[in-house]
Amino acid sequence: MRKLFIVSAIIILSMLIAWSIIWHPAVWSLVIVVPFIVLGIYDMIQTEHTITRNFPVFGHLRFVMEDLRPKIYQYFIESDTNGTPFNRQYRSVVYQRAKMDDDTRPFGTELDVYENGYEWLNHSIAAIDHTKLNMSPRVTVGGPDCLKPYSASVYNISAMSFGSLSENAILALNSGAKIGGFAHNTGEGGLSHYHLQPGGDIIWQLGTGYFSCRHKDGTFDYDAFAQRAVLPQVKMIEIKLSQGAKPGHGGILPAAKVTPEIAKIRLVEMGEDVISPPYHTAFTNPLEMMDFIKKLRELSEGKPIGFKLCLGHKSEFLAICKAMISTGIYPDFITVDGGEGGTGAAPLEFSNSVGMPLREALAFVYDALTGFNLKKHIKIIASGKVATGFDLVKNFALGADMCNSARGMMFALGCIQALECNNNTCPTGVATQDKSLMKGLVVEEKKQRVANFHKATIASAIQMIGAAGLQHPADIHRMFIYRRVSSSQIQTYGELFPYIPKGSLLNTPYPSTFELDMAISSETTFVPNYTLVSQVDSTEASAYVG
Repeated sequence: MRKLFIVSAIIILSMLIAWSIIWHPAVWSLVIVVPFIVLGIYDMIQTEHTITRNFPVFGHLRFVMEDLRPKIYQYFIESDTNGTPFNRQYRSVVYQRAKMDDDTRPFGTELDVYENGYEWLNHSIAAIDHTKLNMSPRVTVGGPDCLKPYSASVYNISAMSFGSLSENAILALNSGAKIGGFAHNTGEGGLSHYHLQPGGDIIWQLGTGYFSCRHKDGTFDYDAFAQRAVLPQVKMIEIKLSQGAKPGHGGILPAAKVTPEIAKIRLVEMGEDVISPPYHTAFTNPLEMMDFIKKLRELSEGKPIGFKLCLGHKSEFLAICKAMISTGIYPDFITVDGGEGGTGAAPLEFSNSVGMPLREALAFVYDALTGFNLKKHIKIIASGKVATGFDLVKNFALGADMCNSARGMMFALGCIQALECNNNTCPTGVATQDKSLMKGLVVEEKKQRVANFHKATIASAIQMIGAAGLQHPADIHRMFIYRRVSSSQIQTYGELFPYIPKGSLLNTPYPSTFELDMAISSETTFVPNYTLVSQVDSTEASAYVG
């Protein structure tokens, strides 16, 4: 191909020069041809790309097709049910509800109801009329030490930072939250004026980078926190221990997205990737974490304080529960993020292979809190691919009081799942800091779509709950959801995730499924102590299988 290019270039160039001599205007054809010849020469002498070195000029078609592949696949190849991370069916229902278009489907389900993993809700003959149901249920968040409880919607905007998202996206999300009466989580990127300007309720997230409340060395600044935490729009504060898309790995904001404005808000340097540490420096063990929660509650004048985590070692969460019992200090809420959660940028291995999926994590957290008799003080928020009413219902059944959605809300803004969140080239202006691209996202139009999507999704969940003969999300439990586990077997969530008795983790013998993790966990450290496993006396083990 290299020889063919050289011969072709010489022949074409010679012919064009001869033609130009005969007919002078033909010289303009060289403007088109010469750049390709120059490109081909460069391709042959460069050493970085083998394909273009061996196939001058034509080798660039590979990169063009590589760039077009996700778009071609999404629009022309994938079916309504096999796209990822969200299939076309899920994306379409969000778009339709956001626009208030007809979201019904003709002819029946496209899902294979005999495929492993298919799930459904048990309905009731005594279903409740939709007109008799409360389509805007609220949940009060605030434990015994909370002075300013927050009445929250059961469906809110999950953590997405300004910087990862554009200013127009943040403005539209918060404006939609104000219209619909629900909360907007800031993400770990700090509390910006774009979050505050529209006037919607705010959940201020504090990641390991402590953006908007940090000293220059990255440590926590209590004074800066106190100044912002008392703002009337800030309704709750969330300490992020980890997130589903990259648990054990700090947040990443590529340098291309770090504008002077973002650097000022986050108190970081320009020209470098902003990478949060994978751990907190404000506390080092569960007991110190409880003291940190108490301190933040005091500085915020009694607002709900909670934490978010993607579950890893079960023993670590049990250690936190033991610290709650030991100190008498309780978070007001816990956000459980599943390993299937989204992010603007994460290493492939972390997105694919680290962190417990939401269903298992949510059931465990609920059971652990129940076992320590702590659930009465703490609300649970579920986060991780929650975009439809059935997603909400499943999480309520497993123990969630509320749910958060990030990518669902992004679809309501107009996101097309272009998968360019980490390149600053988002074509819809949602996940970019490129001013020319974000102009396409019109806040006045999109804010109403966010509110519409929120309202319609809750309505679909409440209608499903009414179909089961129930009044409120708190009424549903695990026996209401079935899952196909083989071609001939089905089980309820109650069978897949058996409940444990209230208070059963306060004294031995513990439920057998918790014995090992209870043995190796301690409120004095997050690190499980596997040397204690040998000290578990099998004769004292519980016979209870739960």
